[in-house]
Amino acid sequence: MQTRPLGASGLHVSRLGLGTMSWGRDVEWATARDLLHEFVAVGGNLVDTAPAYGAGVAEKMIGKALAGGLPRESLVIATKAGFVVRDGRRQIDTSRGALLNDLESSLRRLRTDHVDLWQVHAWGDAPIEETLSAMDAAVARGMARYVGVSNFVGWQTATAATWQEADRTRTRLSSVQVEYSLLARRAEVEVVGAAAYHQLGLLAWSSLGRGVLPGSYRGGRLPRGSRGASAIARRRWLRCARWGVERAPSGVWQTRRETTAMTILGGAGAGVARRDGRLQRIRPRPAPKPPRLLQRRHPSLDLRGIPQSSVLVRQQNRFPVLSPTRRRARRLQLHQRQQCVTL
Repeated sequence: MQTRPLGASGLHVSRLGLGTMSWGRDVEWATARDLLHEFVAVGGNLVDTAPAYGAGVAEKMIGKALAGGLPRESLVIATKAGFVVRDGRRQIDTSRGALLNDLESSLRRLRTDHVDLWQVHAWGDAPIEETLSAMDAAVARGMARYVGVSNFVGWQTATAATWQEADRTRTRLSSVQVEYSLLARRAEVEVVGAAAYHQLGLLAWSSLGRGVLPGSYRGGRLPRGSRGASAIARRRWLRCARWGVERAPSGVWQTRRETTAMTILGGAGAGVARRDGRLQRIRPRPAPKPPRLLQRRHPSLDLRGIPQSSVLVRQQNRFPVLSPTRRRARRLQLHQRQQCVTL
């Protein structure tokens, strides 16, 4: 498996990462152990986890694998901090004390003295200067090698990166992690541009559209307890159905995008990438286009029977396709109107 540098840093990560959000909840220890060893065997190294995953069980599983003989140098461990449980409710706390306490607890569960990548799990109410000072302290103490942010929108990513770049004594951010798939492309609005400008590696989570893209919901079935049972995933599945798409060719198309450093596959996602018990090379394909748009560009295609009730298609149909002569005439007409208004 090929590796890529994480942003402008010297840390190299595999193009596919192993996510652990479902470990301890849907994935048992035996399955997690096999996934880890198989992932390392095919050249993968980055394992993404967090204290919030399984209330710390996911990190304990990784630590158990390391204690069982898995070489520490074979893994690039990325964990997070910022989610705490108080009075039985999960809250965001990005204060300096809470973040460093989270990191110390993570190191005990992981049975290691450092993590390779430490990320703020979400934007919080604490001043961003205080949040980022905790990351500087973690690097200075040797508890973390590189730092990044997670689930930040564009302006939050740029604010954090700019603050760290303003002083050379601060640790530059290396990455930003966001949801990014064929069905969730909001990151392209601002986050991708901010990451490119500040030379941050883009880590894409839920690259299989919360289970929609592999075809887990074909025929209208809804797996019990799946992440796709959420309202967000149901809307995305309906969007695919309206386009006549039951299963996307591949959900890991980001691996060929220059802006994406690494794509994270969870327990189910890793299963999709497996065939005959082995992880296989995934060949991404471009995103499917709406049927009516395809018919316009390729009149010879027979698309009868494919639903046309997509909202996107209806919006595109509001604007007729004009010939170059008509477009020039339209621009001239608008220019003349503007001159009349000016006079």
